[in-house]
Amino acid sequence: MTFKCSLLNLPLGGGKGGVKVDPTKLSRTEKQNLTRRYTSELGTLIGPRVDIPAPDMGTDAQTMAWIMDTYSQEVGNSEPGVVTGKPIEIGGSLGRNGATGLGVVFITEKALEKIGMKMSGITMVIQGFGNVGSHAALYAHQRGAKVIAVSDVSGGIHNPSGLNVPELLKYVAEHKVVRGFPGSEPISNDDLLTLKCDVLAPCAMENQISETNAHKIQAKIITEGANGPTNNAATKILTERDVMVCPDILANGGGVIVSYFEWVQGMQQFFWSENEVNDRMKQIINGAFDKVWELKTEKKVDMRTAAMAQAVRRLERAMLLRGLYPR
Repeated sequence: MTFKCSLLNLPLGGGKGGVKVDPTKLSRTEKQNLTRRYTSELGTLIGPRVDIPAPDMGTDAQTMAWIMDTYSQEVGNSEPGVVTGKPIEIGGSLGRNGATGLGVVFITEKALEKIGMKMSGITMVIQGFGNVGSHAALYAHQRGAKVIAVSDVSGGIHNPSGLNVPELLKYVAEHKVVRGFPGSEPISNDDLLTLKCDVLAPCAMENQISETNAHKIQAKIITEGANGPTNNAATKILTERDVMVCPDILANGGGVIVSYFEWVQGMQQFFWSENEVNDRMKQIINGAFDKVWELKTEKKVDMRTAAMAQAVRRLERAMLLRGLYPR
């Protein structure tokens, strides 16, 4: 998160925390009690000017609503800026729910431009059909991409002619999983990752592409919607094979960008339209891509190295300017 925020030029740091539990096995009351107690225990470690939590794996807008309410009750006034990813009704931002998936699509469009292609007509494979993967699939489909395979915890589905993504979203809303979607064939996770396609977007878990399967990847571009889906050894193999890897700290930055927007809106009590949010996010994430590409070209390195170098440069300058205290 620190490197991601630095790369995207956001005035935020980074940290991760949570409770190790399977939320699917808890009732709504149990999840609420757990969330509120966790928030209460964190106490002054969080706050709109201290540390601002946001949803990640196993949490959602409802979780953020409970955190906001608990914190607000304990400080004695409503504090919408204490968390992002909240429901719209209590200070959330339009565009936040699909922001990470939309950012994946924006970065994919920029990467395709570099190899002389456009989103319309490409083939795309998406591993993971949660919040990030499902939105990436929808936005890519709307731009004319052919999404030929997706997966979730139930397994993968494949249709070389392209999946009907809007209908798939309706199916998942009803059945909770992609398995059994009409007009598709089942496919294993290993086979899904190595399908021939223009773009592969791993939007699930870390370490999905490693030295064991990197040489089998047939995509021209990998856009990392998840955190750490491709390990370092795989990145080296893919770079040698001329597969462009758009790294996670760049490709999935849409979520934290719009979280920043939500925080700003909450602090100002002034809210923007969804088009404004999306346009501002596109400007920031595309600008970051351009800086990474410029450094990649200048130093003749891969995209991951260039992205990390760009992030470290800003951190270095900031730390040197601020200096050390106490001396």
